[in-house]
Amino acid sequence: MLDVKLPLPVARAVLRPVFRVMLNARLPFTVQRKLMEIGAPAQRPPRGTHVERVRLGGRPAERVTVGPVSDQATVLYLHGGGYTVGSPVTHRALAGYLARETGCAVHVLDYRLAPEHPFPAGLDDAEMAFLELVASGYRPERIALGGDSAGGGLSLALALRLRDKHGYVPAALGLIAPWTDPNEVPGRDEDLVLTKPWSRSCADAYLGDGDSRDVGYAPLLAELHGLPPTYVQADRDELLHPQCVRLVGKLTAAGVRTEFSETDGLWHVAQLQASLVAPAAAITLELGDFLRQALRPAPTRSIG
Repeated sequence: MLDVKLPLPVARAVLRPVFRVMLNARLPFTVQRKLMEIGAPAQRPPRGTHVERVRLGGRPAERVTVGPVSDQATVLYLHGGGYTVGSPVTHRALAGYLARETGCAVHVLDYRLAPEHPFPAGLDDAEMAFLELVASGYRPERIALGGDSAGGGLSLALALRLRDKHGYVPAALGLIAPWTDPNEVPGRDEDLVLTKPWSRSCADAYLGDGDSRDVGYAPLLAELHGLPPTYVQADRDELLHPQCVRLVGKLTAAGVRTEFSETDGLWHVAQLQASLVAPAAAITLELGDFLRQALRPAPTRSIG
């Protein structure tokens, strides 16, 4: 973890051009993926982070730990990236912070990406990963689901599939600016991270020949009753904030215990920059605390 945190205005000024280059609708997704992995080392995990490459549900994954971990509970984390980019490598630092805060191993799944593997490939992979964790000895109610952006939408879709197909309810849902309805066109052209052209290209690539009303693709359209306690975080200035407000409203109306954390002055999935920006570290701690309370492992250190 870096010893010096960047002031918010400096961080915003540095990150905007970086995101405009990486998440550019004119670039092939293969190039975007490479650029993201090249930049990933700038997002440093906490000291003591241990990464083990494993297989989960037939897919590559990383098991991320920091110090001693509970062998009774775990987090299955689904990374963001518009269902088209991102990987366990790009989200390794965030996984490290969540592992440290929860005292549990965080399993980050390398699920299949569009356009090569459109919906429902990623959801199928997530389902198989969860079922393998159960088969390995974890009880469903001791597995928390986490995800950011598209990974947040995928986490919600997975929770619905587990509810409807298997009768399982995970310990919790920890969702960072979840993209739960790719049909919805943003009301603005861009925020600091995302642009409307990029998000629409991702939505089209992910849907492929599928049905856009399928709740696996757009879980915000589903009935949300019977889901576990859910944490949702979004910055008020980001494109997905209105969708997150809708999600929280539907969850609350469905009787789901929901915690909604809204920030001002950050950006989409600022948790990825927890090592660089103090307010990003603070909201990462907030998510980790929510998951820790749901999983109830031993107390752990805090970000600082």
